[in-house]
Amino acid sequence: MTGKLFKVMLKYLVCCIIFTFLFCTFGFTLIARAESAEIVDRIVAVVNDDIITLFELNRLFKPYADKIRARGYPLEKESKMLFKVREDILNQVIDQKITDQEIKRSKITISEKEIDRTIERIKEANYYTDEDLRAALDKDGLTMEEYRKQMKEQILRKRLVNIKVTSKIVITKEDIKSYYENHSDKYGGVKKYHLRNIIMKVTTPADEKEKLEVKTRMDEVLAKLKTGQSFESMAMTYSESLASEGGDLGLFGLYELSPQLQKAIKGMKAGEFTPVIDTDQGYQIFFVQEVVNTPGKPLEEVSPEIERILFNEIVDNKFQSWLEDLRKQSHIKIIK
Repeated sequence: MTGKLFKVMLKYLVCCIIFTFLFCTFGFTLIARAESAEIVDRIVAVVNDDIITLFELNRLFKPYADKIRARGYPLEKESKMLFKVREDILNQVIDQKITDQEIKRSKITISEKEIDRTIERIKEANYYTDEDLRAALDKDGLTMEEYRKQMKEQILRKRLVNIKVTSKIVITKEDIKSYYENHSDKYGGVKKYHLRNIIMKVTTPADEKEKLEVKTRMDEVLAKLKTGQSFESMAMTYSESLASEGGDLGLFGLYELSPQLQKAIKGMKAGEFTPVIDTDQGYQIFFVQEVVNTPGKPLEEVSPEIERILFNEIVDNKFQSWLEDLRKQSHIKIIK
């Protein structure tokens, strides 16, 4: 018995040694690979019966992230922007998954010939040959098969929106008239301003010293304007945009300008100029060369335009409302 027991124990010991050797040789490698795979790809969201992977999200996120990082923002601002964009893209993908699930439930289909016709229309609109299109896709990192898949998804989603949202929109004559009356600044007799500007740009991001230097130079320009020097000639000398045209911007209604410029220019007369204004583009001075009172447009003339505006507004609002309802009815879990 003792001899047999010794042999059994010896075999067990040999097996343990072999197992330990194999585990040490291959086991840690497999674990490392598994951990690496978990980092490279994992589930980031569950949408009903579908999943969204980290790989899928990062593939869509990368082009936007590269652009943000290339702009040289401060680290804190860059981090906030990257987080916000990533969150927005994840929500867009969730919406697409919900929409695609609704397409399947609604049994909406499209044939390969319809995709062919859509691609041909795109080629004609851009004067592309088949080789041109493939070259353009290659620059974007897309194959023709991937592009066709994208086209199919876009067409199916558009058809779903047409069925669920667009087809139910009705715009009445009363709606058009009400919009016309509430936008007299756009369709009634409009006062327009022929503007020139002098601009000195500030790099982004800029430190306070640089901003102060640019502001000081602009204050010097303003002082010269106050002595009666020609705005056009000053623009040609000092402006960093449209200098050769004397800073000529053209004719604008107030509604076409930013709220900041509306406040600065409203009520100004021909020949007057603003103080130095700190804008997103840089420090600017605006000059009103001429004030023109344009005649109003009759309702009949602008009705088609108003109908398009109302239609687009209603489509956007109803689509968002419809999508929110679908979200409420769906099981969505975001995995941090």
